[in-house]
Amino acid sequence: MAVYGGYETRPFRQETTAGMGAQMLLLALLWLAVGLGPVGWLTGFVFAVTTWAVLTLALRRSGTRTFGPANQVTLARATLAGGVAALVADSLGGRPPVTVLVALATVALILDAVDGQVARRTGTSSRLGARFDMEVDAFLILVLSLYVSFSLGPWVLAIGMMRYAFVAAAWVLPWMNRALPPSRARKTVAALQGIVLVVAGSELLPYAATFGIVALALAWLVWSFGRDVLWLWRSREVPVVALTVVEGERKRGTVTVGRRAA
Repeated sequence: MAVYGGYETRPFRQETTAGMGAQMLLLALLWLAVGLGPVGWLTGFVFAVTTWAVLTLALRRSGTRTFGPANQVTLARATLAGGVAALVADSLGGRPPVTVLVALATVALILDAVDGQVARRTGTSSRLGARFDMEVDAFLILVLSLYVSFSLGPWVLAIGMMRYAFVAAAWVLPWMNRALPPSRARKTVAALQGIVLVVAGSELLPYAATFGIVALALAWLVWSFGRDVLWLWRSREVPVVALTVVEGERKRGTVTVGRRAA
């Protein structure tokens, strides 16, 4: 058993490798069920290898001993997101199997409400797990926004690209790297993006209604990100006040941090 930085690496290697195997199995099932083409296979394979490599490296750097049940759920969501990406990529050459695509995305969104609960109940919450969950969410939203943009127009891509634009801006503007305070509104708006995009992709609603709900979802997202950016801008020279969640209640912490210049 290999050891990295004093921690056994075999357990999480087995999990991440199994995740890559599950991705390939899902691609094979999609090939049998809906005739997944070469572009879809290539997309799914690249996603599986990239996820395995990045996740393995992140687990090593974090010194994690075991993968944990919550991360297993998130990895399952990542596998489903990879399947959605494969179907969307394959649909560039024709109409995708809407029912299968919507089913995979729906299950992935449902599991999004599961991994956090599992982490809390098993006491396995971690920064790595939260980041993994966030990245899977962002990727799924990006893929769904790309799919919906085929019918509504490229403006829908703003939904999937906004989080990545925020991260890119933080590389250039140090004041955007501060930790944001917890926000139920932020979580609600983020969750609604996936739901709205799945409904839009299902083609169950008339075009006008679909256009309206997606435009409204984008407006909510702009408001949410705009509010966060404004908070970061206003607090760029204000000492950080830590907020600690204790038994579901916010309590002000006592962390003192020096002022940060803009």
